[in-house]
Amino acid sequence: MSLQTVIIILVIAAVVGVFFVGRELFQRGVRMKNRLQMSAVYTNITHELLTPLAVISASVDRLRDKEPAHEQDYDLMQLNIERMVRLLQQILETSKSQSGELKLLVSRGDVMRYIKQTALCIEPLMAKKGLDFTIECEPQSMMGWIDTDKLDKIIYNLLSNAAKYTQGDHGEVVLHVHTNKKYDHIIIKVSDNGIGIPQDKMKKLFHRFYDGQYRQQQTIGTGLGLALTRELVFLHGGNIECDSTEGVGTTFTVTLPIGKEAFSSAQRDESHEIDFGDAHNAILGMASRMHKTVPQEPAVAPPVDDDAYKLLVVEDNVELLMLMSQLLGGKYHVRTAENGSEALKIIRKEELDIIISDVMMPVMDGVNLTKVIKADPNYQHLPIILLTAKTQEEDRVEALQIGADSFVTKPFKLSDLELRINNIVENRIRVRAEFLRHVGEPETLTEPQKEPTADDLFLKRAIDCVYTHLSDCEYDRDALAADMGSSPSSLYNKLRALTGMNVGNFIRDIRLKEATRLAAQQPEIRVSDLAYKVGFRDPRYFATCFKKEFGVQPSEYIENLTKGR
Repeated sequence: MSLQTVIIILVIAAVVGVFFVGRELFQRGVRMKNRLQMSAVYTNITHELLTPLAVISASVDRLRDKEPAHEQDYDLMQLNIERMVRLLQQILETSKSQSGELKLLVSRGDVMRYIKQTALCIEPLMAKKGLDFTIECEPQSMMGWIDTDKLDKIIYNLLSNAAKYTQGDHGEVVLHVHTNKKYDHIIIKVSDNGIGIPQDKMKKLFHRFYDGQYRQQQTIGTGLGLALTRELVFLHGGNIECDSTEGVGTTFTVTLPIGKEAFSSAQRDESHEIDFGDAHNAILGMASRMHKTVPQEPAVAPPVDDDAYKLLVVEDNVELLMLMSQLLGGKYHVRTAENGSEALKIIRKEELDIIISDVMMPVMDGVNLTKVIKADPNYQHLPIILLTAKTQEEDRVEALQIGADSFVTKPFKLSDLELRINNIVENRIRVRAEFLRHVGEPETLTEPQKEPTADDLFLKRAIDCVYTHLSDCEYDRDALAADMGSSPSSLYNKLRALTGMNVGNFIRDIRLKEATRLAAQQPEIRVSDLAYKVGFRDPRYFATCFKKEFGVQPSEYIENLTKGR
């Protein structure tokens, strides 16, 4: 064979090799692209499914308040809502695992106490099937480092899996947790006396979408639970094993590190220790089944006048939008928008106090809406509460980093959302009280030794404008906005954030505070003259406002001043 022939053969072989390698790389790229596309589809579908669940959950809460006699039915509804939520969240976790986005964030706390409380939250599932459920922790209490979100999924998947394949008659599930001799690992064992797993099925046990024996047991499953559990265990640097005998039972053994040195600095949250005693409260609705709660009075009384707080709810699901508007409308003035772009138009035209926005929306999502608001000095003081189907710690951190004031995961209880709204409102009330303490003494608004901030200067200029036009009864919101060089809506937003008051109340309260100063200087002054001096057109309305603010009629106030001299 000539050298030329050998070269030709080698060239042909190289070309063929390059062709097949290139085709394999191309097909691998297509498969990767398809997986990423499916991951995005999973995420979007999960979000769309979680939104109607939020509507159902809020409706159940409303029915529970109106017709409390059907408590067991409501509990059953919430239990199934929670089950659906967990299945959908497993799809999200699996999607993150496929794209390599699963991350740990461990904190220090009482590991044993957390595991026990989490397991107790699953007790209603065991009771429903008539299973004998035992929790054993040795020792009862021990500090360590864990990712509570990941550990919750590991425990729930193993226990719910045991419940699926164990019959109620003499059925038994045992959770046993203990430590190694060095106390730097925990060993979690979940045992049952169920149907067991055939040996020929063991090899595929942890494969994604392996459907096990769901149909035989007349139950349902996604085939994701055990696959995700193994991935979460491996993410910790731990190990999972399964020992099963058909017809006798199954034991899963999980070993996880809990020592600080087992995790990198990026994986550790050292800013605080977690109170694991309230772990069960993180599972929607379970707390109400664990113990009866006593209804509490709302932190803020229902508004009775135009000073009621104004909310803008932004949500692309019309049903949820209508329900939230109806439920919150009893306490607040509520405006609605179906996407971020529509919301911005409302924000720039109207007076608002709080924005409640979904994250995933068409046209403009909640993240970009938040960024636009927080980048605009006219509206950056508006508090924003984001609603999202995302549950990871990094999602919460991202929301806070872009300027969101709070973060609520779907589905949520209306009481949880109201709590966050009330916290913002109460903070505004404290701000207002502090402002009123100083409003008659503008020079004390900023400490002399400190350089005044932009907000300090803005507030002082607004107060000076009111004092300049103190006796002008025509001086109102629009006039003050014009003097401040801003629109009425942006002035409202700024003053509401800095003082807790709307523009009208801001002007009125300065007038009233000045009235007390003038009364002290001129105790013989008539009430009508005092009213006109501070810009009130009607002395009777002045007297009404004065009594509401200070608890006495202006005539009584002046009389008391005279007696005190």
